[in-house]
Amino acid sequence: MDTWKYHPSPGIGTPVSESLRSFPREPGMLAYAIRSIAALVLRLWMRTYHRLRIEGHENLPARGSFVLVCNHTSHLDTLCLLSSVPLRRIHHCFPAAAADYFFSSLPRSAVSAILINALPFDRKARGARSLALCSALLQKDGNILILFPEGTRTTTGKMGRFRSGIGRLAAGKDLDILPCHLEGGIRAWPKGKLFPSPRRLHLRIGRARNYRHLDQGPASVRAVCADLEEGVAELGGGSS
Repeated sequence: MDTWKYHPSPGIGTPVSESLRSFPREPGMLAYAIRSIAALVLRLWMRTYHRLRIEGHENLPARGSFVLVCNHTSHLDTLCLLSSVPLRRIHHCFPAAAADYFFSSLPRSAVSAILINALPFDRKARGARSLALCSALLQKDGNILILFPEGTRTTTGKMGRFRSGIGRLAAGKDLDILPCHLEGGIRAWPKGKLFPSPRRLHLRIGRARNYRHLDQGPASVRAVCADLEEGVAELGGGSS
C-alpha cells in the first residue's frame, strides 16, 4: 500500500504581493466572481459616464487567440478595450501592464491582477522575458492579449512610434492582430490628472491582420510595426 504524502500548493507561503505579480496565476473562483462583477460595473460606467461607443464588434474573432493593439492616451484605454470583449471571454483577456507602475504596490497589484487580469510587462530589464510570456499565452487557444505598442501614454495627443515588441510577437506567426483606436481618452483622463472627466469616448476596432507570410528578421519586425501603426492611425483619422 502506497504511503499518502501531502504536497502543498506552490503558492502557499508566497507573499501576497509576489503572488499577484506572478504570471501565469493560479485561477480562483473568488477572483473570477469579483472580476465578473467588476466587468459588469465597468461596462455600465463606461456607457453612462463616458457614453462609450464601440464600432467594429463584428471584427472580433469568435474563437482562437488574438491581439488587440491600440493608441495609448490614458488609463481609460485598457478599460474601453476590456468593455469591447464578450463577457464570456473576460477571464481569458489579458492587458499587458507596466510592471513598474501597475504592480508597484499591494493595492495596485490587487486591482491589476484581480479586476483587470493584467499581465505584468517589464518594459526595462526583462522585456524579452515578458514577450516570451505573451507568446506562450497566445499559443493557448482562446486567449486575448491587449497591447499598447507605443509603450507609454501620450501627453500631446500625437501617436508615438510603435516599438519592436509587437513586431517580434507577430512576424512569421499565424496570429490575428486587430488595430484599434480610442478617441477622446486624452480629454477624459490625461496623464497626471487624478480622476477622469465625463467626456465621450469612441473606440474603433479594425479588421484582423496576419503576418504569417513574413520571416522573423529585423526588416519584417519593422514592417509589422509600421503596418499596425498606420492601421491604428487610419482608424483615428488623425484624431486623438
